[in-house]
Amino acid sequence: MAWHKVAQREEIPEDKAIEVRLGKRQIALYNYDGKIYATDNICTHAYACLHEGYFDDGTIECPLHQGVFDIITGEPLEGPVDEPLETFEVKVEEDGSIWIDIDL
Repeated sequence: MAWHKVAQREEIPEDKAIEVRLGKRQIALYNYDGKIYATDNICTHAYACLHEGYFDDGTIECPLHQGVFDIITGEPLEGPVDEPLETFEVKVEEDGSIWIDIDL
């Protein structure tokens, strides 16, 4: 694993997920309760970009089949999803730079 700068804190609104790309990886970033979280952006059930889904109270709902994931653990909470999302460790620097620990 290696740390990669992916965004600035002010780019991530509290009520919406955003997508960032690192090489071929698509990552979703979330600002939840003042903390930044990162998961894979592709649903584990069918190809859909999670950042386009409904983000609420620490969960993201897939826009395609409405499967729900916990953004902190990646665990599936409501079907049809049954495979967890990969999550990534995040650090936020004093200047607002957001870094994630990920293999590319």
